[in-house]
Amino acid sequence: MELSRKMKEKGFTLIELMVVMAVIGILAGLTLTGFTAARKTARDGQRKADLEQVRSALEMCRSDTGSYPAGTLVSGNNITCGGATYMQIPNDPGGFRYYYTRTGASSYRLCAHLETGGGSTGCGSNCSGTCNYEVNQP
Repeated sequence: MELSRKMKEKGFTLIELMVVMAVIGILAGLTLTGFTAARKTARDGQRKADLEQVRSALEMCRSDTGSYPAGTLVSGNNITCGGATYMQIPNDPGGFRYYYTRTGASSYRLCAHLETGGGSTGCGSNCSGTCNYEVNQP
């Protein structure tokens, strides 16, 4: 009789197993949410770094030729001044696009979409209304 009681006490009940599984599920959900936010922040950091590289190329172009490239450029286009290619505008890490528009002989706008927000910009029509981060000439 004593042996059969000990055998019954060795396992976990169904309720105990379900509680443990629920706790593990909640912890996994919280972890995944944290990773998602971290990935968005990392992609936004990449976008800002990309726009700073484009800004540097535009400033070199202006230094060499006296003006910024004419027209409107998007991700994948080359920044070309006076027949020389300075760089290719990189592709956005999240599938959006970067936009460049010369707004005057000595001014321009670079626009991007930040996933974590960044305020509104004046790039509206050039960026199909998806941009919320803007970089201008220094």
